[in-house]
Amino acid sequence: MTLLLIRHGETAHNAGRVLQPADTPLSTRGQAQARALAKRLAGAGIAGIATSNLPRAHQTACAIAKACGLPLIELPLLQERNFGVLRGRPYDELGFDPLAMEEAPAGGESARSFEARAAAAFEALLPLRREFGGPLAVVTHGLLLRAWLQRGPLQLDSGQAPPTSIANASITIVTARPPHHVLRVNDTEHLDDGVRGAGRTLAGG
Repeated sequence: MTLLLIRHGETAHNAGRVLQPADTPLSTRGQAQARALAKRLAGAGIAGIATSNLPRAHQTACAIAKACGLPLIELPLLQERNFGVLRGRPYDELGFDPLAMEEAPAGGESARSFEARAAAAFEALLPLRREFGGPLAVVTHGLLLRAWLQRGPLQLDSGQAPPTSIANASITIVTARPPHHVLRVNDTEHLDDGVRGAGRTLAGG
């Protein structure tokens, strides 16, 4: 049995390299990516869908749910890292890398708090997968997926480095049982060139 870990479709702020406010929806391209993703997963035998409750993830998950005829379970633990007062500001104009900062921005999360939440989110998925008794699709965010790949619990092949960014509407497939081996990472084969997305989108969000 597997977990299908999915980054939400593209938003205007992804393309514009802006740290996203919580209420950011999918762009027109992101909606097309979500439909392409849903078409691919419609015949994949998914047994359940869990999603971040932020709009960009929820909208992506809704497209999958419609194609697969499944309800959604919202897990706030799957939200992106909260950058507080930095949300809504252009990444390239900040003069530092907020994605790598250890301290918490005002009103936001520290790296340590975010990583603890990411670990708790993954642990919350395992009983859900057992309850559904089949593959679980999980729609979340770029930095959460990177945290799982870089700091555990996901296990890449020996010598394989974690990707530096996770593409919008990509799928990472992992085994549901420990050691949670990564079978496929950052897969976007369902996206054609017309909806694949801008080349310099912001890695997180």
